[in-house]
Order: sequence, then structure tokens, then C-alpha cells
Amino acid sequence: MNAQSDERGGVARVAEPDSVTGDETGPERELGSRAPAFIKASKPLHVSWQVGVFAVGLAVVAAGVAMLVLPGPGWFVIFGGMAIWATEFVWAQLVLRWTRRKVTEAAQKALDPKVRRRNILLTAAGLVIVAVLGAVYLWRFGLSLPWNVSE
Repeated sequence: MNAQSDERGGVARVAEPDSVTGDETGPERELGSRAPAFIKASKPLHVSWQVGVFAVGLAVVAAGVAMLVLPGPGWFVIFGGMAIWATEFVWAQLVLRWTRRKVTEAAQKALDPKVRRRNILLTAAGLVIVAVLGAVYLWRFGLSLPWNVSE
């Protein structure tokens, strides 16, 4: 495993117009380490910085994965761990850019009037089905409370 970051010099490029919205998203940050200059100046210090960032990011991602089955905001914490890794590693920066682009596309698609209308109709149909099933259950078995109300 290569512990060094992929340093790329130069100015951050300006983002091209978004294919979904047609907006310009503004300049993207350059890829590579965001460690302070005095840390980048010393190779052993920079490698230990990267190991520390990786360990903290791994702990946060592991906590997020645990929260997927336990109570808690699992995906939010996982993306937080990825953001920690993205401060130092190019691969995490690229994953976060891809994820941000896909989430934006999904949000724009969800706001499409045809999709919203379809989602509202499907939700209404689901609620009608649940109400009918609940009414059939109550008609067949009645309402039985776990305590004795007549006392």
C-alpha cells in the first residue's frame, strides 16, 4: 500500500456545467494532501500524519458501519469518515466527488414533476392498501387490547 498522497500542483480547475441542472458548480478544490506546509516538509512527519488521518477515518467509518445495524445515523457517519480521509487521500476525494454528483442528480430527478406525481400516486396506493388490510384485520379479529378495560 502506498502511504503517500498524490500531490498535484497548479490551480484548481473550474467545473464544467452540470449535465442535470445546467448550472456551473464553481471551482473544485485541487486533489491531494491538505496537511499544513510544515508537516509536508518532513517526510516522516507527513507519513505519520497520513497514518493518523487513516486511523481516525477508519474508526469513524467503522462506527458508521456499526450504526447501519444499530441505532444511529450510519450513512451520515460513514460519509463523515470518508470526508476525513478526503483531507489526505486522493482516492477518497474522488469517491466523495462522485457521490456528491450522484446525490445531486438523484435530487434533481426526484424534483421532476412526473417523478413526483408518480411517487405521490404510489404512496397513496400504498396507504390505501395498508388501510384496507387494517380494516380486514379488525373486521376478522376485532380490537383486542392487552389489558382488561371492564375492570
